[in-house]
Amino acid sequence: MAGGAKPLVGRPFAEKRRPSVWWLIAGPAAPAARVLARTRIRNAEKLPATGAYILTPNHMSNIDPVVVGEAVWRVGRAPRFLAKASIFRVPVVGALMRAMGQIPVERGGASRGAIPLSSAKRLVDQGQGVIVYPEGSLTRDPDLWPMRGKTGAARLALQLGVPVIPVAHWGAQVLMPVNTTKLRLRPRAHVELMFGDPVDLSDLGRIADRAALATATDRIMAAITGLLEELRGETAPTERWNPTEHGQTEIGTF
Repeated sequence: MAGGAKPLVGRPFAEKRRPSVWWLIAGPAAPAARVLARTRIRNAEKLPATGAYILTPNHMSNIDPVVVGEAVWRVGRAPRFLAKASIFRVPVVGALMRAMGQIPVERGGASRGAIPLSSAKRLVDQGQGVIVYPEGSLTRDPDLWPMRGKTGAARLALQLGVPVIPVAHWGAQVLMPVNTTKLRLRPRAHVELMFGDPVDLSDLGRIADRAALATATDRIMAAITGLLEELRGETAPTERWNPTEHGQTEIGTF
């Protein structure tokens, strides 16, 4: 990989080499993703080779999970996402999701957005990672900068004591334009993706009170934004976009 991208040699690739259902999924999916877009990964060594972690990407296109998931798999870890709990109740699909280690999240009621204790404990006990979009949905910022963050990733990090690894990417919006589910195959998209250093939350302790969550979330969003500034060669607005102030919904597309 040229131009400052780090080679992926020397990593243990433990999850990637261990026989699992991931071989069936990633076997055909990863090459297909590489045909659709040319992805350059920077600072791959900053994603922990082993142990639990929370990966927090920016979110601007519906194709983002494919782009980020393929990059994580290429680096050597299995990409696990939070998914609506209702999906796990679908025959066959639910069994496949569980086999892949995806994590169910209830979307309504008092437990809305909460990760089951058993799933959270598994992250630590089995040294697994999870990808959490701290914005909660596609950014509403008209220039595609990260918008105001939600506290889910921060809460999980503080309660479990798991490192938060920020990651930013740019170019996925060319492959699948904002607010569509249609691929744009020509010209071939060029995606830049950069992992960052763990976000320092050590001074906040393990009590996820309102103040700690707000501070942790702000640091996570600042880290993601800083990486994206480097990728784009531009400076983000001093204030992150707040959908509420612009009369926008924060659920789904817009």
